[in-house]
Amino acid sequence: MNDDDSLQPDRPDELERIHAAGGRVIFWDGARVFGMLAMSRAIGDSYLKPFVISDPEVLVVERKDGEDEFLILASDGLWDVVSNEVACKVVRTCLRNRAPRGGRERSSPTSNLSPRQSSASGGSSSSGDEEAGGPSGDGAGSESDGESAEDRACAEAAILLTKLALARQSADNVSVVVINLRRRPRS
Repeated sequence: MNDDDSLQPDRPDELERIHAAGGRVIFWDGARVFGMLAMSRAIGDSYLKPFVISDPEVLVVERKDGEDEFLILASDGLWDVVSNEVACKVVRTCLRNRAPRGGRERSSPTSNLSPRQSSASGGSSSSGDEEAGGPSGDGAGSESDGESAEDRACAEAAILLTKLALARQSADNVSVVVINLRRRPRS
């Protein structure tokens, strides 16, 4: 499933709601509420209330066993520069590469990066990624510490998507969470 229906101010129903509240959408580097914010719903941005509301748009979907692989929750800082197809390919690669095979977990797609490159923020290697079994690729962290290879693969996919958005010069904040919908239950 792909919910690509972004909450942007030029979406017809959102545009109508903004106009009904007395707001304006100005096209300056894309559609923006009063020429400032490129989204029609957000938490915060109180100076644009009541035009930018915090009410979520809720979509309820009946899931079928085995169909849904994962869920990518991300800010527009990712989606502005990375397509759904590319994001899904990154996540699939991470999940497949970290899946245990014959009792051994394969190496991380980021294991060849330097500590500086493998940090989500681009900072030092003490960001905690290695403790979470993230980009270090050494397989540190066992299921006994509450974290599985699947957990680490999801965390790694989120880090890689963040890095990709930043490498593509995303002009916005980038937040990414990946949830494996096919996660095997722990025994």
